[in-house]
Amino acid sequence: MTNSVVCKFGGSSVANATQIEKVRRIVADNPQRRFVVVSAPGRVQKNEEKITDHLLNIATRGQHFRDSRKSISATESKQAVINRFSGIISDLEIEGNDLIESLKTDLEPNLDGDKRIAFLASRGEHYNARIIARYFQRKGMEARACLPEEFGFLVTDSYLDAKVEEPAYDNIAVLDEEETDMVTVIPGFYGVTAQGEIAVFSRGGSDLTGGEIAYAIDGDKYENWTDVSGVLESDPRIISAARAIPRLTFKEIRLLSSKGVNVFHLDAMLNCRKRKIPIHVRNTNHPEAAGTQILNERVPEEGVVGIARLDNMAYIYLEKDMLCEEVGFTATLLKIFQSYGINTYHYPTDKDDIAVLVKQDDLKGSINDLRRAIEKQLKPDFMDVVYNLSVITPVGLGLKRNSYPLVDAINALGEHHIPIEMIDQSPSQICFHIGVSQAVADDALNILYRVLINDTRA
Repeated sequence: MTNSVVCKFGGSSVANATQIEKVRRIVADNPQRRFVVVSAPGRVQKNEEKITDHLLNIATRGQHFRDSRKSISATESKQAVINRFSGIISDLEIEGNDLIESLKTDLEPNLDGDKRIAFLASRGEHYNARIIARYFQRKGMEARACLPEEFGFLVTDSYLDAKVEEPAYDNIAVLDEEETDMVTVIPGFYGVTAQGEIAVFSRGGSDLTGGEIAYAIDGDKYENWTDVSGVLESDPRIISAARAIPRLTFKEIRLLSSKGVNVFHLDAMLNCRKRKIPIHVRNTNHPEAAGTQILNERVPEEGVVGIARLDNMAYIYLEKDMLCEEVGFTATLLKIFQSYGINTYHYPTDKDDIAVLVKQDDLKGSINDLRRAIEKQLKPDFMDVVYNLSVITPVGLGLKRNSYPLVDAINALGEHHIPIEMIDQSPSQICFHIGVSQAVADDALNILYRVLINDTRA
């Protein structure tokens, strides 16, 4: 077992020279921070395009931005990428002419299809890692860039949705044995196939790289550095008083993340959970903040620890006499949704009815055919689709075998005349879901936050 800490820094943390210097200070502050995983540079200005999007535009020969109705050509994207990295190199005052020449070559790959997209999409992380390692060295740190294609971060050949292959873990572990005093900078987001070709994880995959590195070396901790001071109790755009949650279990964060709290790649947690490696979400801009620790186990000190919200939801409601006694009814219904590529979230059911919750956008272009298929195969007595739904989900270990928060939530919404469209408790009993019209969702969230979290503060 190593005493190393793996740190992953997101795009906002490595967006420019000022941010990279913050990263350097954080890494230098703790000698255990020996593995640094970096993203591509994030936005500096809110209205600019991300480097990864420019790279995807190059890969698709301009189609990526055309699909978004933006008039940015592939040639313009190439120049934007070169200018961005040239600016970072200049501001860091490091030698980087060789890196820029290499980048120019990489932006003209002799590849097509998914291989082309994966290769180009990975170049943001690739070059940022090399630049950051070089900057660390200039500032007197013992540092090196270790690239997936060099140390054998082996992944499957699903070029745009790669999965880590088992031999990769042994290859990563070797890095921990080689240079015990060296800071190793690794680009996130991509790996290399057995044929030596680049394949990328899904967007946000730098988090996944960090989690897999921590798992492979059995690190003491995986620090995920971003631009927020931890996982907040609720959406700060609506709940201005929302604080960072000090501790969460993996189960709680998975529930919050799946219901709209976007902190990092969910898959990044899976292997850390297996080895009980704590994940610590921290703020690069405020490293003094305590952040949020994600643990295998914690003592529940409250009923509800956080409230998530999913907007733009819909549910399909079916009635049919003796539905519950019709063997295979639910399986057939869900298979119909699957055939249209529609992911389902909940399906509360009763003796004669069932409701299926879906993302409203997933129904676009297919709702008419979906209804026809359901009516033809299942012959419901009644069918309705309810649109513009928000699902609000209070989460917390303290909810288990504790019905009072659910009762309080229903009573509070009733007192304020907020109609409830749907209510469902998870089988784990550590969260429940309340569906309301999106028109009153902000009011509902404020009410539930006050009743379930704010009023319970010591």
